[in-house]
Amino acid sequence: MPEYKPPLRPVVWHPPRRPARARARYSRPPMPPVRRLPLPAAGPEDVRVGADGVLLTGVADGRVLAVDPASGRVRTVADTGGRPLGLCPLPDGGLLVCDAERGLLRVDTASGRWETVLREAGGRRLGVCSNVVAAPDGALYVTDASGRFPLEHWAGDLLEHSGTGRLIRYEPGRGRAEVVLDGLHFANGVAPAADGSFLVVAETGAYRLMRLWLSGPKAGTAEVFAENLPGAPDNLATGPGGLIWVAMAAPRHPALDVLHRSHPALRRALWALPPALAPRPRATAWAVAFDADGRVVRDLQRPGRGPGGYRMVTSVCEAGGRLYLGSLVEAALGVVDLPSGPSGA
Repeated sequence: MPEYKPPLRPVVWHPPRRPARARARYSRPPMPPVRRLPLPAAGPEDVRVGADGVLLTGVADGRVLAVDPASGRVRTVADTGGRPLGLCPLPDGGLLVCDAERGLLRVDTASGRWETVLREAGGRRLGVCSNVVAAPDGALYVTDASGRFPLEHWAGDLLEHSGTGRLIRYEPGRGRAEVVLDGLHFANGVAPAADGSFLVVAETGAYRLMRLWLSGPKAGTAEVFAENLPGAPDNLATGPGGLIWVAMAAPRHPALDVLHRSHPALRRALWALPPALAPRPRATAWAVAFDADGRVVRDLQRPGRGPGGYRMVTSVCEAGGRLYLGSLVEAALGVVDLPSGPSGA
C-alpha cells in the first residue's frame, strides 16, 4: 500500500535571486577533510557538546547517544521511542530533547528515563518539535517546524511554502507556553547571542535567519538577521566569541526557485511523483558563521562525496578548535579541524 502523503497546497512565492555563492562547490579556503566518528545508526540530526566534553546526538532509531570524541566510543543515553532532533544540555546535567513525534522531552542522563515537557502551544500540538535553547531567565525557546507535514515529509513543507512554523516560549516554572513568532517557513535551528540579548532562528524554507530581541529597547520584536542565503539553513549553535554557526544542509536548488514562482499545479504534480524522481540537492558539507551584526565571518564548504566528504550537514557545533557536524543521512558524526583565521567564499 502506498505511503500516505499530506496533500500539497502550494503558495506562490518569489524568492530573491539566487546568489553566486550558491553555485560554488568549495569555499576559499575549502573546508578541511571531514573525519568520521561512526555510529550504530543513521541520522545524527543534531550534535552538542556536554559539560564533560562528550558529544551528544539523537539518531533515527530513537536513541540519544553519547560519543567520546577522542576514542569514538558510543553509549546509549536514552531511547525516546520516537525521533530525537535538537538537543540542549542543562547545567544540572539533564538534557532537553526535541522529539519530532513526542514533543519536547527532558531526559535524565544518569537513568535514561524521560518525561514530556511540552506537547502543545497556542491550542495546537507540536507538529515537528525541532530545536530548543534555554534563555538567561530560564525560559525555553522551542521551534515547531511545520504544522502541516510530519518529519518524514519535510520536503513537502519546503515545496508548499505555506509558513506554518512557530517559535514558542515556555516557562517551566509556570507551565505556560506562548507562541512568540508565527508564520515561519520551516522553523529550524535556534541559538542565543553570547550576551543573551537576542535569539537567532533559522527559516529553512525562506533561506533566511530571523532575530528576536529578548532585552533592550527592541525587546519582543523580530527582524531579519541575514537573508537570501546561498543554502538551506538548518540547526544553529553559538560558538566561542559569540559566533552564530549555521549548518547549511544543501545549496539552493535553481529548480525549486523556479517552481515557487510558477503555477501551483507544477508543484502538486511533482509532489505526486515517487521521491526518487524528485530533484536532488547537491551533496555538500557546509558550515557558515555569522557575527552579532549578521555578517559572515567563517564560510567552510567541500563536496559531500568522495574522500573527506560528508553529506547534508544539519548541525554544527564548535569546541576546542574543531567543528562537530551532524547529518540527517550519514551514519557518523563529522569532525573538522578549524583553519586559523577568518575564511570567506
